[in-house]
Amino acid sequence: MEPETLLAILHQAGKLKKTPRHCWISADRRESVADHSFRIALMAMLLSGEEEFRDTDMNRVIRMCLIHDLGESFTGDIPAFDKTAGDTKKEDALFDGWVASFPEPQRGEWQGLLAEMEALSTKEAKTYKALDKLEAVLSHDESDLDTWLPLEYDLQLTYGRDNVAFSPRLQALKDAIDAWTEEKIRLGEEGKPLTDPPKSRDEGDR
Repeated sequence: MEPETLLAILHQAGKLKKTPRHCWISADRRESVADHSFRIALMAMLLSGEEEFRDTDMNRVIRMCLIHDLGESFTGDIPAFDKTAGDTKKEDALFDGWVASFPEPQRGEWQGLLAEMEALSTKEAKTYKALDKLEAVLSHDESDLDTWLPLEYDLQLTYGRDNVAFSPRLQALKDAIDAWTEEKIRLGEEGKPLTDPPKSRDEGDR
């Protein structure tokens, strides 16, 4: 790949650094798409050593995590509860057209990844999609409760549940995030904000 081509791709991808998502991570800043993509890639890396994923190509999962939202560098992010089929079609068309302009072998690799992610039939694709959903609810648990929309109180507990069904390990992670959500809501009703994970029983006894 010529340096100029590489720079053009990196420049487009760099727009995700300042493309906001719905979730607020501080009083004056929303999470960026790049923030989200980084952490789901990190989640995949952390899971790579676990027994359940020994038969999973986690390097491929990490690649999926890194590129999955690059279409939003053209369209911006639209929350899942507002995104229409038309929005998805537009984003996919722009992303696919951009990737088609890449030189080989990058074009072929990316197109293969995107097709696999769309089909969601391999364990790698299912793992990437589950992590995508889990990171979103994790981020909301880290945000102030007063930034949540009313619909998110229920959505936090249901979002991603179907996506983790294939994996005992990811189901357990979803359960832990749900416990955080429930504790956050309970304490919020008492006027006690919770933005850090609740301590485990063992930690609480120390």
